[in-house]
Formats: sequence, C-alpha cells, structure tokens
Amino acid sequence: MKILMVCLGNICRSPLAEGIMQHLADEAGLDWQVDSAGTGDWHVGEGPHHGSVRVARSHGIDITNQVCRLFRVSDFDEFDLILVMDKSNLSNVLAMARNQEDKQKVRLLLGDDEVPDPYYTNLFEEAYDLIEVGCKKIIEHYKVK
Repeated sequence: MKILMVCLGNICRSPLAEGIMQHLADEAGLDWQVDSAGTGDWHVGEGPHHGSVRVARSHGIDITNQVCRLFRVSDFDEFDLILVMDKSNLSNVLAMARNQEDKQKVRLLLGDDEVPDPYYTNLFEEAYDLIEVGCKKIIEHYKVK
C-alpha cells in the first residue's frame, strides 16, 4: 500500500503523519510506503518544522530527512490512499481530481474530524496524538488479516 499524507504547507502535520504512519506500519510488519505533500508551495524544499521534528523525536521517530513538496495531480496515480489533515486540504485535493477514481482515494485522516494546524498554535504534541490515533485506525482497517 502506498499512502500520501497531505496538509497545507507540508512542514507540520503531514510530515508527522508520514513519520508516524511509516513507523507504525513497519512495527506491524506491513510493506507500506508513506510520503507527504502540501497544498501550498511556501515551504517547498524545506525540512519539517522544528516543532514537528522535536515531537516526533520524543516518540522515537526521525523525520529530519523529509523534504517539503507540493501535491501534484500525478499523486493520484502513484498512491492508493491520500489522507488529508483538514477540510480545506480535502477541498484543495479534490479540486485537482480528474475523475471519480481519484476522488475515492481521498479522505480525512480522522474521518469527519480535522487535525488542527500546530503551526499557528504550537500544539505539536496534541497534533501528534490525534495523528497517531488516525494512523492506528487506518492500519487496523487496511492491514491484511
């Protein structure tokens, strides 16, 4: 399974989600590949926000090698599942969908709920906790039994 995590700038939530999901999938023995992207281009080429790096590290996850990139239409072809952090990201990604098949790959990580952006609140630990819960549910739902 190939999963893409998406937030606004690809420096806070989606890098955390990429790191958490890859870590949990590896622990579960799943052959999953996880990546992340943003719907805005402000931080392309940068690494994750220091708050995301810090909170990930405190949970034993290293996200320092990630590099911010922009979501692109070709991601619909490359990924099986595209998980977005909030409804604005959802709208932005769905607006780029070419067809119903593309749209069916896209959903909010937390079902009907959103992961608040810690860029504005500095609540990185809270974002981590929400993302981890969402990632665990995805793994439980998709892992081969």
